[in-house]
Amino acid sequence: MVFNSLTFALFFATILLLHNLPLPWSVKKCNLLIGSYLFYAAWNPPFIILLWASTVVDWLVAMQIHRQHDPRRRKAWLVISLVVNLGFLGFFKYGQFALQNWQALMSLVGVHYEPPPWNILLPVGISFYTFHSMSYTLDIYFRRVAPIPRLFDFALFVTFFTQLVAGPILRTADLVPQFMTPRTATRDQLLWGLALMTLGLFEKVVVADGALAHVADAVYGAKDPVGCLDSWMGTLAFSGQIFCDFAGYSTVAVGAAMSLGFSIPNNFNNPYAARGFSDFWRRWHISLSTWLRDYLYVPLGGNRKSEWRTYANLMTTMLIGGLWHGANWTFVVWGGLHGLYLSVERLLRGQAARRPWLARLGAPLLVMLVTYLFVDVTWVFFRAKTFAAASTLLAAMAGLHPAAKPMLPMVWILETCVAIGGILAAQLYMRDRTLEQVVGRAHPALLATVWAAMGFLVIITQGSGDAFIYFQF
Repeated sequence: MVFNSLTFALFFATILLLHNLPLPWSVKKCNLLIGSYLFYAAWNPPFIILLWASTVVDWLVAMQIHRQHDPRRRKAWLVISLVVNLGFLGFFKYGQFALQNWQALMSLVGVHYEPPPWNILLPVGISFYTFHSMSYTLDIYFRRVAPIPRLFDFALFVTFFTQLVAGPILRTADLVPQFMTPRTATRDQLLWGLALMTLGLFEKVVVADGALAHVADAVYGAKDPVGCLDSWMGTLAFSGQIFCDFAGYSTVAVGAAMSLGFSIPNNFNNPYAARGFSDFWRRWHISLSTWLRDYLYVPLGGNRKSEWRTYANLMTTMLIGGLWHGANWTFVVWGGLHGLYLSVERLLRGQAARRPWLARLGAPLLVMLVTYLFVDVTWVFFRAKTFAAASTLLAAMAGLHPAAKPMLPMVWILETCVAIGGILAAQLYMRDRTLEQVVGRAHPALLATVWAAMGFLVIITQGSGDAFIYFQF
């Protein structure tokens, strides 16, 4: 089930009611675990077996890693966890991709190979819960955390419904200690949680789906080349759509957890107000960027080796991060571009340290806008299905299709400009502020009005209940 559906509203109301009944803590945790499995089963019940297998294997392997003192045996057990998790992920998410590339490779050497039909469904959220579970065995291996004594608590950590299918990607230290003592939300936590859920649904339903999705879909689904203005409007619309879609999901997840008395970390921090690409990745999909940093970039050597080795580590990390998002070479290019941006930025900062006049050229607002525009270029590869489609759109954005007929109605263009302008202005204002600070200074009547308006707009905009974009990852 999706957060923006009546089914989830009924489900969450039931979970919230059961969680606030005078029941033993063990019973409440059991309710949360059962509810989380039901939440996932609403997509496709058989895939619960896959989720359960990953959970059991990682819990047992982590116990063995903790007990072993021989480095070779510890590494062997870790390999088992990696093989199982990455094997599941590779088969279900990248199996067809591998077959297609093998077919292309064979054709290059003159061998005709026709792969069998691939009718395997992609389990929703497999990239997220695989990283949840795998991070635990990695943390045990690196001796960062103590093992979780009970399989029940580990299963609840992996399957906790608020972050199960689209993050944030949590570590055991983020959530498991909260399961050890009884928790219910205070009045303030409940109000904050419900308000955050309303804000997240507003971002998803009203802004992402209602104001921007149709513009991006029209441009990226066009059969003929589009003009410069239309191509930029479609790409800007998608930049706003994907932010409001994914940040909206994360905000609902944080709010739902808070309404139950739990705290999970925020996943976004005004990324379009970033001043540079390293700043962008400290603000965009924070749980994934820190996961890749801690479990991939740092083990590869990070920036502790030579300068060229650092650039190689950045590129490797971002290429794998791109591939994590989808089984398509366009995602790899998307990650590669971000790796290139980060490398060039690091090089320029090194030059600026030796030449102070370079640092004075970068006005904060200008740097923010340049960062945002370069990020928009990468979104073309994220949204386009093929390299041909991406190339055609990039050419249009560069003004190379002057004969293309306008396709977007003026009202859609104005709608996109207002929505993107509002998103950028809000993120610029909130760049160095927290929501708690802003709310704390606002008049209660204003807060109530804004909350009611967002709720009203969510209700009247609610349509098909489109799934969140990141569910496919």
